Amino acid sequence: MRRIIFYTVLMTTLGFISNACGLTDKHFLRDEQYRGQVHEQFLKRTELAAGRSLQLFSVFDKQDLTIEQREALEFLYAYMPLSDLADYDGEFFLGQVDAAFKARDYFDWGKKIPEDVFRHFVLVYRVNNENLDTARQVFFDELKDRVKGLTMEEAVLEVNHWCHEKVTYRGTDGRTSAPLALAKTSWGRCGEESTFTTAALRAVGIPARQCYTPRWAHTDDNHAWVEAWVDGQWRYIGACEPEPELDVAWFSAPVKRAMMVHTNVFGLYNGPEEKNVQTDLYSVINLLGNYTTTRDVKVKVVDEAGKPVDGATVKFKVYNYAEFYPIATGTTKDDGKASILSGMGDLFVWANKGELYGYAKSTPNTDEVIITLNNKPGKDLDETIIIEAPAEQSIKELAPEKIAGNAKRLAYEDSIRNAYMSTFINEADARKFAEENKLNPDKTWGFLSKSQGNWEEIASFMKAKKENPYLNIFLSSLKDKDLRDTPAAYLFDHLNAGDSLFINQIADNNPFILNIYSPRIASELIRPWRSFFKRELSEDFVTKSRSDINELIKFVRETITIDENQNYYNCPVSPRGAYELKVSDKGSRDILFVALCRSMDIPAQIDQATRRPLYLKTGNSAWTDVFFDEQSAEKPKATILFTNAKDNIVKPGYYTHFTIARYENGDFVTLDYENSITDLPAKVSVDAGYYRLMTGSRGNDGSVTINTRYFEVKEKDAKSFEISLPKVEGRVQVQGIVDPNTVVTLQDGSKKSVKELTNGKGLMICFADPDKEPTKHILQDLPAVRQDIEEWDGGILFAIPDDKMSNAFDASVFKGLPKQSLWMTDNNRTLLNTVAGALQIEFSNNFPLTVYLSTNGGILYSAQGYRIGIGENIIKTIELEKTTK
Repeated sequence: MRRIIFYTVLMTTLGFISNACGLTDKHFLRDEQYRGQVHEQFLKRTELAAGRSLQLFSVFDKQDLTIEQREALEFLYAYMPLSDLADYDGEFFLGQVDAAFKARDYFDWGKKIPEDVFRHFVLVYRVNNENLDTARQVFFDELKDRVKGLTMEEAVLEVNHWCHEKVTYRGTDGRTSAPLALAKTSWGRCGEESTFTTAALRAVGIPARQCYTPRWAHTDDNHAWVEAWVDGQWRYIGACEPEPELDVAWFSAPVKRAMMVHTNVFGLYNGPEEKNVQTDLYSVINLLGNYTTTRDVKVKVVDEAGKPVDGATVKFKVYNYAEFYPIATGTTKDDGKASILSGMGDLFVWANKGELYGYAKSTPNTDEVIITLNNKPGKDLDETIIIEAPAEQSIKELAPEKIAGNAKRLAYEDSIRNAYMSTFINEADARKFAEENKLNPDKTWGFLSKSQGNWEEIASFMKAKKENPYLNIFLSSLKDKDLRDTPAAYLFDHLNAGDSLFINQIADNNPFILNIYSPRIASELIRPWRSFFKRELSEDFVTKSRSDINELIKFVRETITIDENQNYYNCPVSPRGAYELKVSDKGSRDILFVALCRSMDIPAQIDQATRRPLYLKTGNSAWTDVFFDEQSAEKPKATILFTNAKDNIVKPGYYTHFTIARYENGDFVTLDYENSITDLPAKVSVDAGYYRLMTGSRGNDGSVTINTRYFEVKEKDAKSFEISLPKVEGRVQVQGIVDPNTVVTLQDGSKKSVKELTNGKGLMICFADPDKEPTKHILQDLPAVRQDIEEWDGGILFAIPDDKMSNAFDASVFKGLPKQSLWMTDNNRTLLNTVAGALQIEFSNNFPLTVYLSTNGGILYSAQGYRIGIGENIIKTIELEKTTK
């Protein structure tokens, strides 16, 4: 192995020498000092990745590599995250380099892109935490003739139209599919759309980067989009949501209320942007100033004597999803100070050093926050905090004719995508396939319908494994996204490796089956690791590990070096990759442990709440925690019961209204009970320790009132907490009046007045643009409060302006809406203009516009644009209206 590394380094060094002698072509890294820094970092990586030296570095043995290729490869290897060193090879990365250079040379704009901009925002193959593929090459071939000869600005707009033909928005889980997998499915969340669009722009040599607001301040959730470098300036677009101009998107208004917009930059970056994080491998740059007014949030951390604390960790947090979420983290210097640029709302600032901590609220009127480290875990405390969100701001509006023209083009692009999606298997054919192969027709249709564009892969797997008694259990253990992007060959690897195991224990909830056969462990891409481990692990080692799990725990602890800094994109390292590289982050190490267990037929999983690995002893029904970093084999346990307060106007939800967090290493870490606390009352088992319970209520202006309770739980405690939603200050006010006699024409052609539509209770009207993500959010929010709205029995009207209506629109695809939901086309925006006039607002395209009207036409609630929880706010307004009549 050392010989391989030495030979690789020698070849690279000879490349440097030959270039110096004039024997090869031009440098890719023209600055000699920077080139030296990259080469030094590259040499460190050859040592780090010695476990995969042949797969990674033998590419340098090619005699025909140019200096440009060598230096570009060195740059990529020098800074790539662990996941890429572990799971890909040199030929893949050389392909990425060659494709980037090909695009640079093919398009006219390639000649005017500065070296550093090209290096960090075109050459780099990774956008965020997606799985990697050859999208760059495929996208170039599809787009090169379409954008050749355009200006950069025209090309960016055109590429985004192409992206919209391929992909549209739909919410999904947090694992980011590869761009080609997304094209196969035709839909994804904003993080996937922006990864897809960034990859497409880079494929044609246009510098691009994915931008994130990690969490909004005025509403729950986050958002991602794309910035493209156009003739020397960074301009933004909504990914897969094309507009007729740059710097126009549905989020143009919400982003003015953001507290942070940032992006990761691969490699040693010397750009002009403010840097929240800068390491030897990457930077996190602060882009908020591109979008809104900023302020310098200054913090000084002192001890109880008032002296500055050096080296304290400072986390700047916003309230979102019922927790304080860090949007940036810093470390104090010897003067005790740290700062970031943020927006014009409040921040919750947390500081700690060791077990001492303190916190404070920073407001736009605060010059400097002083935080004293005078708290230790263990003290019971109740507090109420009010966090104000940035105020709404005006945005630029497009000319009506541009909007209309763009809407026609979007409708045509929808038809292209819908035509492709119509090739997915239908229910009749799926049931016929099931009958021909003697499979369960309902389950078969369920699997194949979820697999979308990947249905042929899943069908071929089902046909080949139709005799396997575990087939349905196996496929049921996968997430929907797994069915959409996993090749059949990968699935064969897992089911072929254990066809005869536990043949008489078939049951859908059998933990031996679910936690041995399933290739799904955490949020990693499913890969074929099982047969590899069955070949690699000796029979003696397997026997000893089955007899005593500590044998395996010791092996993993001693074999895998933990590095929490070098896998900075947080893309999990595959089990085989971690095993070969012998270096990983803790999360990937835990995934490896579970994979090794399952390969040895030991049931194992990752606990969703604590994120710890668990295994199941033979003959034991209780799962056992695994601790790699602590001496204790098991933590003492206690229970907590959560109940619903009788006066709550809505049913509290986990991550919507409340969360519980455990104190770990100087801060509180939220426990993920999203799937286990689905109703109240609910009881959970927790480790003994120190906890914080947060309960919040958000106002219509984005502000939030938060009750926090700090408490200690001791072994065998049985605590109970009533979840009582905080009262938001202020009463419901009439914001405007709509004539209740106004008549509208519904989708079925019938005509009704606004007063009739209220059904004597009230009326919610949602003016929607069904092609855009914010509207889709409210259509996904309402099913969560469906029961409450149906019991209320007022009216719901979805009004789509005719300039936003396309032939492809089908209201029936929106499932789970309250039964009283009605639809209409708002010709010439007549009703919309009436409501906007009553609100005294100039409304253009900040959809959706949602209002709640009383029976006399009084507007008691209104919300524009992107917001999460509108349905819940409508319920709150209805309840408040009842109490103030």
